[in-house]
Amino acid sequence: MKPPPGRLFFRGNPMWKGMPVLAIASTIIFLTGPAQAGCYSDPTPQIVNAKMQAGTTFLCNGHYSVLYSSITHGPLWSAERLTSENVRLAAGIQRQGQFQPDPRLPYDQDATLEDYRRSGFDRGHMTPSGDEPDRQTQAQTFYLSNIVPQTPALNRGIWAGVEMAVRDLALQVGELLIVTGPGYDAEIDTIGPDHVFVPAFTWKAVYLPTKKGGGAYVCANVNERPACFVESLAALTVQVGIDPFPQVAAASKKQVFPLPKPEHSPYTPDGVVSEDIGEMKEALRDWLRQWTRPSR
Repeated sequence: MKPPPGRLFFRGNPMWKGMPVLAIASTIIFLTGPAQAGCYSDPTPQIVNAKMQAGTTFLCNGHYSVLYSSITHGPLWSAERLTSENVRLAAGIQRQGQFQPDPRLPYDQDATLEDYRRSGFDRGHMTPSGDEPDRQTQAQTFYLSNIVPQTPALNRGIWAGVEMAVRDLALQVGELLIVTGPGYDAEIDTIGPDHVFVPAFTWKAVYLPTKKGGGAYVCANVNERPACFVESLAALTVQVGIDPFPQVAAASKKQVFPLPKPEHSPYTPDGVVSEDIGEMKEALRDWLRQWTRPSR
């Protein structure tokens, strides 16, 4: 019997200090989708804390890949190589897709549509469908293996603005490497009968091969006036336990490339939902400080 939705409490952050009691054996299973020629492997992001690999499954899709967690019931990261050509091709395709469980995952490991029903959360894409250059891969982005719970204010507001800004950046420079994922607090809210973890924030790491630099957007997953800030790839790795670009030199990861500001979202009346960035940054720092407290 599955436990009811609610809040889970762990001895420290589950991704940092100790694994939750529902953890399964630390195994990575490699599965491939029907279109794997463009699957991201440049190389794939690296989990720097081995405990986070428990119950993970690598999923290869048409133009992006995902590391899925049967513990969080969502992706730990979703990675893509975004080119200016892909952006132009995607712009010519009318968005279409249907949210559904990933057919490659066992029923008892994937999230379901019931988990999100009447939860108050949007089904937030990590790799967005608007980045994908063909209908098949766009449809794959609607698998719940690429989805995390996001507040409507974030998903339809500044997060959409981040996605738009990144696509425009790809048009300008020609090629980007992008890794997107969730970040969790020490006390984790969950939704649905499968206990899908609700992230405290979501992040999008961007690397520009032609500039040999990058940075990461970090966006609070809150209902009221969510905001984002940009930080270094090195700082992001410490916070989330994932190195999005293990092939990049350590010195480059410590520098913050000036990523563009989020654009105005067409999905909210007021466009980008903004807030005092200094205040939001300090709030996120408070969350992260909780993660590093010793287990009791």
